[in-house]
Amino acid sequence: MDTFNKTDGAYSWASTGISDTGKVRKHNEDSLLERPEIGLWVVADGMGGHAAGDVASQMIVSALKKVHEGIELNRYINDIEDRLIEVNKKLIDKANESARKVTIGSTVVVLLAYGKYCVYVWAGDSRLYRLRNGSLRQMTIDHSQVEMYVERGLITREEAATHPHGNMITRAVGATDDLFLDMDIQEMQSKDRYMLCSDGLTKHITDFEIEDILGEGTHEQACKTLIDLTLERGAGDNVSVIVVDIE
Repeated sequence: MDTFNKTDGAYSWASTGISDTGKVRKHNEDSLLERPEIGLWVVADGMGGHAAGDVASQMIVSALKKVHEGIELNRYINDIEDRLIEVNKKLIDKANESARKVTIGSTVVVLLAYGKYCVYVWAGDSRLYRLRNGSLRQMTIDHSQVEMYVERGLITREEAATHPHGNMITRAVGATDDLFLDMDIQEMQSKDRYMLCSDGLTKHITDFEIEDILGEGTHEQACKTLIDLTLERGAGDNVSVIVVDIE
């Protein structure tokens, strides 16, 4: 989907989002949301198997579809946070009611553009990247077992890419009674390009490759190239990407 919005602030933006089931999974447990009219983008990666994962990611997207526009930034952020906390509670209740007592959860990464600023919120290993002046930076820090190993110096960043504990998430919506979201804010610049993605992308494409692909073409072309390359390399998981250009 290709969208464009002119804001009242300093910047406008254009975005494209694509989600694909991949080459191995039978169902897509990823969900994405583009609301450029209010400067809001979301990628959610469900876990817990078909039905459970689908439900979790779709509940996040459904809740954030109702976020109000035209309010002060702090109220905007609180609205997003409150809705994610409410989804967390519903997922915990749903899991407790199930016969198998499985975790019904989802990672999430949210990008909110507001005037000259952007706020990003996340839980889990769905990521936000920023390309600025040709240089790529991962804005989020994975809530994962492997990331903890890297931070403690037990393994290198290169070893983390293929570590057998790569799928072990330490934080997600629906994983625990209390949801802790990480959040940051920064000033945007004209020509910034942001990318939200599920880990189905980063399992197959390196940051160096992401930097090169985001550095070329339109947001539509970059998004499609990232998805196509993931599919070419086997796409062992669902994969979702949103590319946002700040203009």
